[in-house]
Amino acid sequence: MKPEFLGTPTLIVVTGRPGSGKTTLSHRLAQAIRCPLISRDEIKEGLVNTVQSSHVSSDTDLNGHVYTTFFETIEFLLNRRITLIGEAAFQHKLWIPKLEPLRKIAQVKIIQCSVSSTLAQSRFIQRGTDDPTRANFHDDWGNTGSDLLTRTYEPPDLDVPTLEVDTSDDYQPTFEDIVTFVNDSVVGKDNQL
Repeated sequence: MKPEFLGTPTLIVVTGRPGSGKTTLSHRLAQAIRCPLISRDEIKEGLVNTVQSSHVSSDTDLNGHVYTTFFETIEFLLNRRITLIGEAAFQHKLWIPKLEPLRKIAQVKIIQCSVSSTLAQSRFIQRGTDDPTRANFHDDWGNTGSDLLTRTYEPPDLDVPTLEVDTSDDYQPTFEDIVTFVNDSVVGKDNQL
């Protein structure tokens, strides 16, 4: 039973292609608005830590398990009226079947991080160079991620407030504007910044 005094939670979806700056923005935003951050990549890293110490067949669908766990965790918290940030490279076709039903239990807002594909690739390569152990946790490092980065990115398209943020050089709109967008309670795609 959900307590009557609790309002509707907000799910802030932070998305973008690999290397777009979504993880950095998500962590900063979670700290600014004081809410949990559920990161698809961090869930995967936790699972890989578990798998490395157990016997798992090579044909086990780790990504499928991470996808399911990511959404189950988000839904669990939203059902308990907890506002949160969900961060991943949401692709419309794959992720929309799980995002759409969450609108029944939460106000959903989308922040789409964007940069040029050249800058995204540069960031992606730098991230791997700065953290050589990343390859142990993510299968996207092969060939410096070029396959992943050249794929067409189709962000989730929902009739919800959506903000595109250029992360090329700081944030445009500003970080303060992003926080205002998140804290604004007006729902409707017509209210995009």
